[in-house]
Amino acid sequence: MASADPLSRLQWLVFALVGAVFTTVYIPQPVLPVLRQQFGVGEGAASLTVSAVVLGIALANLPFGALADRWPIRPILLTGGLVVSAAGLASALAPTLPLLVAARFVQGLFIPALTTCLVAYLARVMPAERLNVVMGSYVSATVVGGLSGRLIGGFLLPAAHWRWAFLVATALLLAATSAAHAGLPREAEPSHARPESARFRDVLFRHDLLRVYGVAAGAFFVFSSVFNYLPFYLHGAPFHWSTRAVTLLYLSYVMGIVMGPLAGKLSNHVGNGVAMVMGAMVLGAGLALTLVPTGWAIALALALVCTGFFTVHAAAAGALNRKVQAGRGRANAFYVLFYYLGGALGITLSGHAYQRAGWHGVVTLAGLALLVPLGTGLMEVRHRSG
Repeated sequence: MASADPLSRLQWLVFALVGAVFTTVYIPQPVLPVLRQQFGVGEGAASLTVSAVVLGIALANLPFGALADRWPIRPILLTGGLVVSAAGLASALAPTLPLLVAARFVQGLFIPALTTCLVAYLARVMPAERLNVVMGSYVSATVVGGLSGRLIGGFLLPAAHWRWAFLVATALLLAATSAAHAGLPREAEPSHARPESARFRDVLFRHDLLRVYGVAAGAFFVFSSVFNYLPFYLHGAPFHWSTRAVTLLYLSYVMGIVMGPLAGKLSNHVGNGVAMVMGAMVLGAGLALTLVPTGWAIALALALVCTGFFTVHAAAAGALNRKVQAGRGRANAFYVLFYYLGGALGITLSGHAYQRAGWHGVVTLAGLALLVPLGTGLMEVRHRSG
């Protein structure tokens, strides 16, 4: 009975830290036009303040995954939080765009210390039956952070005061890092006392893990495609929606806050494979419903897309960490890497699809990508029952 309270406390610590991290990632996104005007640059140069973070994450993810398998993770979390916070302060004070982009790149390089390493830590200290639930909180926190970054950067504070937005995000991250370092349970024994035997190739070329990496890539391929090209679809005929009306639809992200923990509990009851299949089917239903040219259908479709995506994401993360006994840091690093590569590929290919065939082209391409999580879920179900 006493274990419920420590579990709840752990969930809140994870939620706060991950939420603060993703708030930092998305702070400049709503004020890119302001940055373009203030620094006298083009759209592409201003957008580097976001893409530099993503690039840093992609480059540093695997090295931090290796560190997570060899060293105690709480000191890594503390170091990462302090460096990202210092770079956040530098971002707020940067007098030129190159210095701002450089500071953001440094943030990206150390964010895996707070994300990939945290997942490895949770997989190491949590019993298997509780891991899915805590991973659900992790997924929900990514949603809250994404929303918070956009709200702080573009709504709660005047867009012209974007430097204050960086300071607010930095303060939140410092507080969350301090709380996590003080409150996370210590590991039973230092990781460096027993080096992991798993190497990068050991967790990359395992067929069962590679399938889960594919789920991460496929699901985010679909999700990023929908949310990046939906505004173009809704601005045109037959909708002709305003930017404000389109922006309100992004509140459907809130479904992820609810679905993260629920998906973890669902996976415990029916298995990660069944949860993946159910999530993929709901996501597919949402995709199909976007083709109905009415406002209520679009709103319901996005709720289904978010519900399905976060169910698949939470189930896949839980499945990965249940499969891996050695090399969890490396495995989670590959998961995050495939996740972001899938999103980048989705945005790129769906751009060509939209130019050639409009929204129907985006939906068709996304539907094909959805076959990856659906097929992997069915394979997981077959292996579990076999």
